[in-house]
Amino acid sequence: MIVSPPPSSINGGICRAELSCFIQQVVTGRWFSLFASFLIMSGAGGVYLFASYSKDIKSTLKCDQTTLNKIGFYKDLGSNVGVIAGLLAEVAPTWFVILIGAALNFVGYFKIWQAVTGKIIRPTVEFFCFYIMVGANSQNFANTVVLVSCVKNFPERRGVMLGLLKGFVGLSGAIMTQIYGAFYDHDTKSLILLLAWFPSLISIIFVKTIREMRAVKHPNEFRVFVQFLCVTIILALFLTALIFVQKKVQFNQTAHITIVAAILALLLVPLLIAIREEIIMWNLNKRTVGNRFTRIRIDNPQSAPSCSASCSSSSVLELPKQSNSCFANIFNKPKRGEDFTIPQAIFSVDMLILLTTMLIGVGANLTAIDNLGQIGESLNYPPETINSFISLVSIFNFTGRIFSGFVSEILLEKFKFPRPMMLTLIHLVSCVGYLIVAFPFNNSLCIASIIIGFSLGSQVPLHFAMISEFFGLKHYSTLFNFGQLSCPIGSYILNVMVIGKLYDEMALTGNNASEFHCEGSKCFEQSFTILAGLTFVVAMVSLVLVRRTAEFYRGDIYQKFREDMDSLKTEMEFYPLESKRMKIGNLTFDKHAINFKK
Repeated sequence: MIVSPPPSSINGGICRAELSCFIQQVVTGRWFSLFASFLIMSGAGGVYLFASYSKDIKSTLKCDQTTLNKIGFYKDLGSNVGVIAGLLAEVAPTWFVILIGAALNFVGYFKIWQAVTGKIIRPTVEFFCFYIMVGANSQNFANTVVLVSCVKNFPERRGVMLGLLKGFVGLSGAIMTQIYGAFYDHDTKSLILLLAWFPSLISIIFVKTIREMRAVKHPNEFRVFVQFLCVTIILALFLTALIFVQKKVQFNQTAHITIVAAILALLLVPLLIAIREEIIMWNLNKRTVGNRFTRIRIDNPQSAPSCSASCSSSSVLELPKQSNSCFANIFNKPKRGEDFTIPQAIFSVDMLILLTTMLIGVGANLTAIDNLGQIGESLNYPPETINSFISLVSIFNFTGRIFSGFVSEILLEKFKFPRPMMLTLIHLVSCVGYLIVAFPFNNSLCIASIIIGFSLGSQVPLHFAMISEFFGLKHYSTLFNFGQLSCPIGSYILNVMVIGKLYDEMALTGNNASEFHCEGSKCFEQSFTILAGLTFVVAMVSLVLVRRTAEFYRGDIYQKFREDMDSLKTEMEFYPLESKRMKIGNLTFDKHAINFKK
């Protein structure tokens, strides 16, 4: 078979220009962008490490626990209010949004580090509240760009994609804990400095890599994501083993450096997978058959590169952005799955149901996790055991994110099983966890920790995937951040007005009322029974969404993306090349050939 040639070297070798073109294809491709996204998300979990350095803030302010909890609330508020990041991503280039997030992250945590190390004299409570909110809010900028770009780059695998990305966020706290042990030898004040520079540095390194690209068909794409999953599971098991080993063995700094090297090696495995997939796409480009000749469209045809066909990224093309008034036809909504405007999505019944499920479902999970320490104390668990329960929550939070992302995608593809039905089942599982806390038995808190952590992790990818499927991807950056707003609202209401109020009432009826400390199984019985009841009601509400979207999920919800990719394929043309002749596999490339010949 003879086709027109890509750049080559004499006698069938790979010339320097061709190697340069392949490297360019790798670093501008979807798979390298996905690898960079994994690394950015691996540093996006600074909010989960608040418990590690909160004692330094408390010591600096010489404040009580209530004041410290107030600072913690501002941390949660900042991490969930991402509407500003979403709106900015609508109009600004991705590199600008990433840089804004990196700057906010560094400023927020660096100011806190200066305060706890005495470089800022007499910092106030308001100082810590403001800067911890700024630092926590920064993660929304990176999350928004990464999630939106990856979902648009792999639109048919968005459930799997969201599960993987959120899974890396779940592991980021454990990863950064090991890194700070290697760099700073367990100095918790220096941990705050690590939170300032480490995530910001990763974002700056990959600032031009994370961007929206044109999705194209790729053979065995799901198999590649399964391989990413295997790497992630190995990393999670490794970190889990470290958690239990380090409770019994005191590691020196050399051991920590070795552990960090092993973690970095596992984090680099996805890069090898990305390179392998780009090699496959490189070879597929050379074996394209069907039309007389093929051409890769480039942005500036007047200055086409010397190896244009190979230099053009095999898997990406920049998407044009369209502008439309988002306030037009608010109540004249398109079909489910098409691109909604922001007001159309916000005022839709589907969004109202999703907000309700997130308000109570995710809010109740967050409330339970926030009170896990006090629950353990009321049931007379030792502090070491309570810390183990907190670790279990983190591990199964990761497990739930991976599970719901992959399993919901498989069930949807194979059996047309709607995602809202899986959300209903997860809410029912949450009810069991709350009832176990309300009516404890021997080692029941261990089981409850697993269930609650798993339930929280499972809900996040499902909600984000459904928002993208119902309302399209045009304004996805704003819409998923808008939906996320309900989580801290629900957490605050349930934490303060339900758990806190009922716990204080039970403490006042005890023998040691002045300390507001409650002991016994009755402390959380009433409040967690209420959480279970509210979650059951939300499960029934989510069944309404199941019924409303049943026909939508019975259809091919990703058909439009396949049509777009087929359309892109027919638009491809081949640039004339200046190389002489090269043989690759069964193909011989000749610059004088304009037809495919056997």
